Amino acid sequence: MSNSVKTLAVASSLAAALAAQFATPAVAQENEKCFGVALAGQNDCAAGPGTTCAGTSTVDYQGNSWKLVPAGTCTTMELPDGRMGSLEALERDLPQS
Repeated sequence: MSNSVKTLAVASSLAAALAAQFATPAVAQENEKCFGVALAGQNDCAAGPGTTCAGTSTVDYQGNSWKLVPAGTCTTMELPDGRMGSLEALERDLPQS
């Protein structure tokens, strides 16, 4: 292999390494807890009394269960029967005690 080919290979490797170093990283999407939007068994973590962790809600749109959603979308989600998501736990649609 000639010196010019070796030089080109080293220069290409260096250019690729520098490009990777200065590439803009993908922006991580911010999420927020949204109460009252999860279907039964699809909450992301503890859903108030009677539940222990993810997937333990027993009622659709249970007011004290939450799901992570993209930031800024919680209170604008379209849910059945005029329900709205909330950034705080709700007293609606709780399971029977």
